[in-house]
Amino acid sequence: MKTVNLILALIFLLFAAVQFNDDQDDILFWVLVYGGVGVISLFGAFKKYHVMTIVLGLAVVVFELFRKFPTFAKWIGDGMPSIVEEMQASTPHVELVREYLGLCICFAALIFHYIQFYKLRNKEEPFVE
Repeated sequence: MKTVNLILALIFLLFAAVQFNDDQDDILFWVLVYGGVGVISLFGAFKKYHVMTIVLGLAVVVFELFRKFPTFAKWIGDGMPSIVEEMQASTPHVELVREYLGLCICFAALIFHYIQFYKLRNKEEPFVE
């Protein structure tokens, strides 16, 4: 699991790093979300989980998923037009759908860490509660 966690940490910290070229309104949120998941993954590599940090991350991600769901549902209803034809978001749905999918990736990673926390909890006590 250490290798998986280190790879996740690297990926999410790189995701956070590339957010600095985004709109000024979005930079802080996305750097905190991606960076937070990256740091949780890094600590997970050393079996040091803080469950409240994971829960806080899940709460933020789930809140944003619900907030952005109407746009995602509209994109599906429109027949899922391409969101990868060009790097620049030429239409609003492109940026919002990409953000939604990024949140889904964060959600999956945080659930993975939550499960790992409870597996460790049953084996040993190397975490902070």
